[in-house]
Amino acid sequence: MGRTRPKTKKVKPVITENTAESAAPPSVPALLEKAQELIVRCEYELAGRFANRVLEREPGNVEAKEILGVVQLETGELEAARQTFLSLIPPSPGAPSIPPPSAHLYLAQLSDDEPHLALKHYQAAVDILSAQLKGKERAVDPVGATDDEAELKRNIVRALIGMVEIWMDPSYDLCFDPAAEKTCEDLINLALQTDPGNTEALQTLASVRMSQQRPDDAKACLEQAWSQWKDLDLDDPRLPPIPSRLSLVKLFLELELYTPALLVLQGIMATDDQEVEAWYLEGWCFYLMAEQAQETGGKLDELTWEELARDARDCLETCQMLHINQEHPDKPLLEHVRELIAKLEALGIQPSPEKEGGDEEGGWEDVEGSDDEDGDVEMS
Repeated sequence: MGRTRPKTKKVKPVITENTAESAAPPSVPALLEKAQELIVRCEYELAGRFANRVLEREPGNVEAKEILGVVQLETGELEAARQTFLSLIPPSPGAPSIPPPSAHLYLAQLSDDEPHLALKHYQAAVDILSAQLKGKERAVDPVGATDDEAELKRNIVRALIGMVEIWMDPSYDLCFDPAAEKTCEDLINLALQTDPGNTEALQTLASVRMSQQRPDDAKACLEQAWSQWKDLDLDDPRLPPIPSRLSLVKLFLELELYTPALLVLQGIMATDDQEVEAWYLEGWCFYLMAEQAQETGGKLDELTWEELARDARDCLETCQMLHINQEHPDKPLLEHVRELIAKLEALGIQPSPEKEGGDEEGGWEDVEGSDDEDGDVEMS
């Protein structure tokens, strides 16, 4: 036993040296990769710590600043996010000569109260992205370029759509500018030239056609957009993001296209059954269908208005519960939900009895069990 102590002391320096080597600080790329992973998982505060660790070592690291800006944006530090993104744009000291287009895109979204400034940022993003796209198209080695080109095109289209939305927003004076209609047409045409058949561009074009009182043209645009992805599997990467699909549902509802609206919502809920806006739109859809059923003799698609109204009540009750539990920020949505529930309550429409096992799904497939027979109450 007496000999084991000196032996331990001799190997200690070796162990300490190896441990020091293995405990070397992670590389900047590793820190950035971890921060990006945390962003994807919505662990924003922890992602911010990793970004700050990078900035302590490389104060001018562009990617770390982008990540930090996103973290600040997601955690409600809007002014801090604005300053972070501005630091990436000349003439800010240390800004890259060609700023990342994402900085302009985020600043455009942070300029709600300054539409002209927002348009300037969107245009700057389009210019940078378009230059990058031309570089990709000229590249001799096409390996991996196709996916990059597709992403660049999608981002250009989204920026152009952002500009259209500003021009169409009735809360801005731009909406009443004599050049507004032609400007929107030109922006959408550019979007469709950049990425022909882009579903978001087609949906925006449909919205413009509706504002022009051209519902048939709007329907044609929506059908073209929906036909490109309606048969795709729910895990197909070509499927539009949920916000885009929710926007499509709203347009369907404005055009009284209830069946496709419900089909799109069914796909969204199969992916995320905690999506507050999806439950709201499904409830609103059934409510509108119930109104139409009354106007056309009490039935729609073989369902009575009472059955449709009960489905509306069920969806709206679920929406209200999720909204409160998630502390959802959209207060006007909750107000409309409560208004609709109150109207249904006044009509004598009660929620469906809870099934054993707590199955809250089934919505518009379980409507045949309604035994409400008072078909003379008017929806209002």
